[in-house]
Amino acid sequence: QVQLVESGGGLVQAGGSLRLSCAAVGSIFRINAVGWYRQAPGKQRDLVARITSSGSTNYADSVKGRFTISRDNAKNTVYLQMNSLKPEDTAVYYCNAVLVQSLLNGPKDYWGQGTQVTVSS
Repeated sequence: QVQLVESGGGLVQAGGSLRLSCAAVGSIFRINAVGWYRQAPGKQRDLVARITSSGSTNYADSVKGRFTISRDNAKNTVYLQMNSLKPEDTAVYYCNAVLVQSLLNGPKDYWGQGTQVTVSS
């Protein structure tokens, strides 16, 4: 079994920073793309940032220049560094990974449990 374990959320004042972590735990052969999504109350879940196995990244326009996604392949962990946080960044942040458990299996989609980020004004 594979689990995505998220951490690093919390309460921060506007202008502050947080770093989210997403660790893939279990039997893993290869991690393909990993993305961070967020969902505010009453809104749909939207992509915030994504990183591929080769390290290519893309970001939502609203976070470009403030957020940075990175990965540590040795630790099967992806990070989201969030700087200059704004109240509109408040949401539950979810990690999503497409990964392969073994050569006998194709890629599958996994989600973390979510971590709350609250930015006060």
